[in-house]
Amino acid sequence: MPKTVLKPASLSFFPSPDYPYSPGTKAGRLVYTAGQVAFNERKELVGLGDVGAQTRQTLKNVLAILAEGGAGPDDVLKCNVYLSDMRYFAAMNAEFQAVFGDKTPPARTTVEARLAEPEMLVEIEAIACIDE
Repeated sequence: MPKTVLKPASLSFFPSPDYPYSPGTKAGRLVYTAGQVAFNERKELVGLGDVGAQTRQTLKNVLAILAEGGAGPDDVLKCNVYLSDMRYFAAMNAEFQAVFGDKTPPARTTVEARLAEPEMLVEIEAIACIDE
């Protein structure tokens, strides 16, 4: 089954040429995102010190990649969320709920982890399955 690389225009600067990964991939009915952080289309980290703002931008990036592969929030099966501090859980969770709702949210794992840069507070990746 051939793999398609997903790279939405809003994330055209990712990844850096030094990093051998794709923002997202699709094969058959499955769509995967790489871990996304809160960079906007101008390559600026949004929401310094504000995990809610960073989560909103991070989810916007995740959704852009999913859309490039033909998927939306309702197609997401699983998300992994990485927080730089578990004390940010409630704020992240509120933003996550705003996107995925209460009725059929995806499976999710949330862990505390050191992220690539100290200003990054949240990173999220997703796996979706679409109808073809």
